[in-house]
Amino acid sequence: MIQDEFSGALVAEEWGFVGGMCPAMHTLESVVAEIAPTNIPVLLVGESGTGKAMFAQRMHRLSTRCDKQFVNIICAAMNPAQLSTELGLSASGNGNGHASTETAGTVVFDEISELDAICQRNLLYTLPDGDGSPRQGTLGARVISTTSRNLDEEMRAGRFRAELYYRVNGVCLRLPPLRDRREDIPILVEYFLSKHAAQLRRSRPSLSPRTLRVLLDHSWPGNIRELENVVKKIIALGDEQLAVAELTVVPAPPRLEVRERRGYSLKAAARAASREAERGLILKALEHTRWNRKRAAQELQISYKSLLYKLKQIGVQDSDAD
Repeated sequence: MIQDEFSGALVAEEWGFVGGMCPAMHTLESVVAEIAPTNIPVLLVGESGTGKAMFAQRMHRLSTRCDKQFVNIICAAMNPAQLSTELGLSASGNGNGHASTETAGTVVFDEISELDAICQRNLLYTLPDGDGSPRQGTLGARVISTTSRNLDEEMRAGRFRAELYYRVNGVCLRLPPLRDRREDIPILVEYFLSKHAAQLRRSRPSLSPRTLRVLLDHSWPGNIRELENVVKKIIALGDEQLAVAELTVVPAPPRLEVRERRGYSLKAAARAASREAERGLILKALEHTRWNRKRAAQELQISYKSLLYKLKQIGVQDSDAD
């Protein structure tokens, strides 16, 4: 499955990747600006929703091939026959004429770790090997790959070809999850509010400090994509508290079983905890002395009479010692 999903998409600056962002993102921008004009293959690594697709689009826009087609291949939807067709390969794996990637300036292999072994082999055939002697069927486009998995681990486990890994990993860029760049959340929120208010033809809301606090405190397992969906929901519903309600759900603390309606005082709790600890020590001493109460009293450094009294308190009868 091929998507040209970024046609007409906003450039990365409009999504807040440039200016006012965290140091990690500024560093990424600097590296992207350096490598975009080159033909070196790039591997973008990051959790789902961290912006890998937008970075790929940005590199295409900054490249010398920006006037050519940007092709996005969804690897999870590819079987060997489909991939071979798109790459211009015959069933035998040799170059065989037209492919959808033929006129592309940049080809992105989205979630490349999803390719099966045969697809990986076929893709490997089309990638330049760096020896300066291109062969028939070699991709002339800039190659960018994305993954949310650890390809080092996939390679060691035998699920990803080592040759393919080193071929696509010319430069590896790791995108931080949103939870590690919380200072960027207000900027992203402002952008998404403007974007979706315009798209939905609604007035642009101003979020309350409470809602902003909720957005800053959320862990964002879905990263930027999840944040955008929440902001879109705020505008669509017109009720920010309702839109973020699911982000504020906190598990209820365990209920204490109380015998009296007056509650469970701290003093009562302390006494209960003390009795339970005392009971444990007494039983441990009795077990250690094979239920010899006199020896247990000596180990506990209390009188024999006191031990008998405490045994009665904790509900241990004489018959238990037999």
